[in-house]
Amino acid sequence: MDTPLSTIAVVGLGTMGAGIAEVLARAGREVVGIDISEAAARRAVASLAASTARSVSRERITEEERRDILARFRTFSDLQAAADADLVIEVVPESYEAKQQVVRALDGIVRPDAIIATGTNALSVTRLAADSARPERVLGLHFFNPAPAMKLVEVVSSVLTAPQAVAAVTELAHALGKEPVEVGDRPGFVADGLLFGYLNQAAAMYESRYASREDIDAAMRLGCGLPMGPLALLDLIGVDTARTVLEAMYAESRDRLHAPAPILKQLAEAGLTGRKAGRGFYTYEAPDSAEVVPDALTPAPEGTGGAAPREVRSVGVAGSGTMASGIAEVFAKAGYDVVLAARSQEKAETAKARIAKSLARSVDKGRLTAEARDETLARITPAGSLDAFADVDLAVEAVAEDLEVKRQLFATLDKVCKPGAVLATTTSSLPVVACARATSRPQGVIGMHFFNPAPAMKLVEVVRTVLTADDVHATVRAVTTRIRKHPVDCGDRAGFIVNALLFPYLNNAVKMVQDHYATLDDIDAAMKLGGGYPMGPFELLDVVGLDVSLAIQRVLHDEFREPGLAPAPLLEHLVAAGCLGRKTGRGFREYARR
Repeated sequence: MDTPLSTIAVVGLGTMGAGIAEVLARAGREVVGIDISEAAARRAVASLAASTARSVSRERITEEERRDILARFRTFSDLQAAADADLVIEVVPESYEAKQQVVRALDGIVRPDAIIATGTNALSVTRLAADSARPERVLGLHFFNPAPAMKLVEVVSSVLTAPQAVAAVTELAHALGKEPVEVGDRPGFVADGLLFGYLNQAAAMYESRYASREDIDAAMRLGCGLPMGPLALLDLIGVDTARTVLEAMYAESRDRLHAPAPILKQLAEAGLTGRKAGRGFYTYEAPDSAEVVPDALTPAPEGTGGAAPREVRSVGVAGSGTMASGIAEVFAKAGYDVVLAARSQEKAETAKARIAKSLARSVDKGRLTAEARDETLARITPAGSLDAFADVDLAVEAVAEDLEVKRQLFATLDKVCKPGAVLATTTSSLPVVACARATSRPQGVIGMHFFNPAPAMKLVEVVRTVLTADDVHATVRAVTTRIRKHPVDCGDRAGFIVNALLFPYLNNAVKMVQDHYATLDDIDAAMKLGGGYPMGPFELLDVVGLDVSLAIQRVLHDEFREPGLAPAPLLEHLVAAGCLGRKTGRGFREYARR
């Protein structure tokens, strides 16, 4: 079974198949490309010719090396061409019937020691292997699109797969310059198993009209540092493909969070499958174009119509922690006079000193002049009582995430602040309306959810309750724009946009480890390399704090009552043991004490 895998056949020369063929040919393998469509074969050859020509022009390879690469890629229309292959990778359309037909046909063509790999990202590798005469030689080899650029390869074994076959393909992946992750056979494997649940929830969020497509996508890009928003990503993947993956995941898990959102079926059946069709969640300039063009759902430019915002010249920030000082810094930098109130004058002075250090770092890095630093600090007045908010136009609280504490604070703000002042909470998980009802002016209360660290993070979730006045909403949006942040609108429900989509994804990652499906390191690598995430889920959980993550997950479960949102027992056990992440030196991983 020890094969060098020097001759490799790729069955199916669509975008993914052509990309895999390019990776193999560039790595010195003899590649046999097979497709019943001569047009697809020509496109694959042309794609390789074009990409290698670019490499020559950029001096990454020589012309001679280019000729060698092109000579190693030959195309055929008959599966018989795979007869001498050491490995066959099928990348035909994502249907059992199509893939089974290829696997069965290959049984009578390839050598007994050849390996057959399926490129599926949703279907059961075990089921496909069971239909083969040599199931021990069948496994999954899941590349990510675009294959030449994406580093992750998931090597999927079933209970039937021979370890030698897994080892040979894993060695090949390393030789191709990829990062292989060995996983078991379950729908979606690691990366798509986590990704598609998140994408499905985003589609359902949009379908419920909770937030616009633009705001959902902006929230996840700016709030989580993702390369694309979920709805734009669904359009790129293909709405029909996403639906197929989710159907397979739901068939196995019976988790309602995996049941495809009805809008996916509606779009797919209407032929609105995303970029490839020219229209999906967004409308594109042409089929296969990446350029989004305005359509009937595109929001009007800011400031055209709607209620007029109230004037805001001074801002009060309540709190003395990192978030409060960060928010005060943001407002002062934008030219607002800021009153920073804490429970004592000493705490307020300490918070201002923290801002001074932050501004000094910006000066040292050349991002701020010493004069601008001094002007910013001069705009901040520390105070030991909320009474100092008497004349502010906007009061923003950033105190402990405890509803009773916030309700008491809002009752005080109601008495202290002048009529017409807007009152805002930065809560990330509590009901804004409960804060509003603690006042005699619930129409003047709104959510203004900043992300940590506030000076760096561009997103602010603007949370309207059913009582919030239109001019209050307009005021906060205008202020958010002035402080150079990006406002996204959402309603008053648990998690808002970002946390409602982020934390179930993190919780599902914990369940994967809990079920011994994959390791922490493999899951983190899969999401960074396969999904373009800036941090893996376990890196992020340890940074956020496992206690914070558990609290938010409980709030989501309590509000939506979805069984799939129940916190993973492993997360609960770690929190109970005091393993809270970096702040305690141990969470999912251990950290050196500072």
